[in-house]
Amino acid sequence: MQVDVRRTRLLELVRARGFASLPELAQELEVSESTVRRDVEQLEEAGSARRTHGGVFYTGPSPNLPHFELRHEMQWSKKRQIARAAAQLIEEGDTVILDGGSTTYELAQMLVGRTLQVVTNSLPVANLFMASSTTELILLGGYVHSATGVSLGPYANEMISRLSARRAVLSVAGITQQGLYNSNLLLVETERAMMKAGGEVIIVADSTKFGRQSLAQMCELSEVDKLVVDHEISESWQQQVRDANVELIVAPAELAIIERPVSHKAS
Repeated sequence: MQVDVRRTRLLELVRARGFASLPELAQELEVSESTVRRDVEQLEEAGSARRTHGGVFYTGPSPNLPHFELRHEMQWSKKRQIARAAAQLIEEGDTVILDGGSTTYELAQMLVGRTLQVVTNSLPVANLFMASSTTELILLGGYVHSATGVSLGPYANEMISRLSARRAVLSVAGITQQGLYNSNLLLVETERAMMKAGGEVIIVADSTKFGRQSLAQMCELSEVDKLVVDHEISESWQQQVRDANVELIVAPAELAIIERPVSHKAS
């Protein structure tokens, strides 16, 4: 088997399973484990996979869902930029709630392999952590929205109401002076429940979201603890965020990845 063909096949196996051990990859590809390790090193450099004890996690492009496919190349680089900055706010041993936004998914990829408890309503996010030996995963149930792969509705809300987390990281569709918005009424209800369960609420949003309103208001800006945004946020919006007593984290431009790969106060 040619090297390029073998590595493509290896990536397909890891992507399909989310996680695969080195012995099973070696058996599937009919090569030695040392060959698999060398191939995985190349995939790591490309950002498509990450080695951990005993195997390989998929960390490549987002799931094949409409919610992720609509991303534009420039917005993707901003999301990665924001995710890198947000990852620095998460401490080892944290219990973290992650919603199903595309920026949150980018953050989740960077948290793979860390010692955390992750609570999520996102099937794509859960898939990243389900075979991790260092991460405890709690997946919320309920009605699954086909466009985003997230569970919504009363069952999800009931389950999250019974949990408590140190941090909740959420994404939004729009931010105005009146507050933060998302485009799905059921999603907003679930995210409100996530806010109540999180001791600290962190919003991840790229600069294009500011000044945009969507269908349902999630909360007022002052209900957020921290907001992580890319460096293109205007000075006017920076001031408005700070006036709302929200800690603003502006991700430096040099953290952005330009290449294109093959979605509060404690109550």
